[in-house]
Amino acid sequence: MDYQEAESWLLGTERLGSKPGLEAISHLMGRMGSPQRSFRSVHVTGTNGKGSTAAMTASVLAAAGHIVGLFTSPHLSTFRESIVVNGRLIPKESVASIVEDVRSITAEMDRIKGLRHPTYFELLTAVAFEHFRREGVDLAVVEVGMGGRLDATNVIDAPVSVITNVSLEHTWELGSTTLEIAVNKAGIVKSGSALITATRDDSVYALLMEICARRNARIFRVGSDITYEEESSGQGGQRFRLRGLRGTYELSIPLIGEHQLENAATAVGAVEALSFSGVEIPPEAIVRGLRQVWWPGRLEIVGRSPMIVLDGAKDPEAAKAAVEAVRQAFTPRRIVAVISISSDKNIPVMMGQFARVASYFIATRHRVAGRAVDPEVIAEEARRLHKPCEVVPDVGVALRRAREIAGRDDMILVIGSVFLVGEARENLLGPLAF
Repeated sequence: MDYQEAESWLLGTERLGSKPGLEAISHLMGRMGSPQRSFRSVHVTGTNGKGSTAAMTASVLAAAGHIVGLFTSPHLSTFRESIVVNGRLIPKESVASIVEDVRSITAEMDRIKGLRHPTYFELLTAVAFEHFRREGVDLAVVEVGMGGRLDATNVIDAPVSVITNVSLEHTWELGSTTLEIAVNKAGIVKSGSALITATRDDSVYALLMEICARRNARIFRVGSDITYEEESSGQGGQRFRLRGLRGTYELSIPLIGEHQLENAATAVGAVEALSFSGVEIPPEAIVRGLRQVWWPGRLEIVGRSPMIVLDGAKDPEAAKAAVEAVRQAFTPRRIVAVISISSDKNIPVMMGQFARVASYFIATRHRVAGRAVDPEVIAEEARRLHKPCEVVPDVGVALRRAREIAGRDDMILVIGSVFLVGEARENLLGPLAF
């Protein structure tokens, strides 16, 4: 099997959709020799910030000298971005080798009555864990795909779990209230482990405390057990002072936005909590790892004159955080927003946030079939908010149109779906390379 065949087969399983449950992935892992047991892990879930938190955690662990696997989703350009070891995407030849083995196993699974075929995300998880085993990964940072309890990644037994925050999302799968969703996400917390959370919702925190008490797990909260104070911020990043579980640090990150300070504090808590299971991370690794973290597509500056900024603000909470960061770091500027939003999001609320900073909207449609909302829906919301908007369905053409409209001192903000950000980034910079 070559890479093209492996990629075609793997991506072809996306048609199966999302099917929460651990039976199929557990069977697959067992047939593969349980690769998830070959490394220790930090398991990260939450409504927002989990990708950034995972990236920062992995960067710190790598700075400490560990062989670190990082599993995140969704990707910007290629699914290979989801599977990274010490900053290197899974090689194409590794994809081909592992997928060949996995496809053989799934063919046998198809003949077992009552056992369904694994979904795309389950297969991607299996490929990641096998790659980590083959690469000798000793620590992996694993981001949950959706929820927690029934997510495919929950076959790991992580000594440290992270729940960044909890708000309403995927309610048809995870629950109709914030507390129901919190219970689902807390399904990743294992007996005797440690949980780090940055939730600002006291009712959610009280529920997490109850769950941890039942599982004999420690719980630590950003904002009380872990605190931070911004010292300076700008377009080049932020400096801050942090009091963690095991020390006080003077830190910097190249990422923009106050929400990234919260994510960094959560990441520091996670790496410190590994000490409870015998993994000691030196302070200098925390300093160096955060300073060197790279997480593209999150208020990323990719052009100047005019300034061009990309951000995958996927829901109302992320939209609010992005807007606050833009106002702090980039205004006063006239902003032309190129926007595409997935159809399952709260579009009126998100547009209300974006309209706080954007002077002009260009509504477009990202390339992920069936996910992007009709650009006319975005245009209608913009006009309701008394903002001028034009519809340019093709992302590349929309970017060229934004350049025509924006002056040298203006800003083009490409925002909304991470799928839009990935497509725009490819258009502007070429394929993503680690």
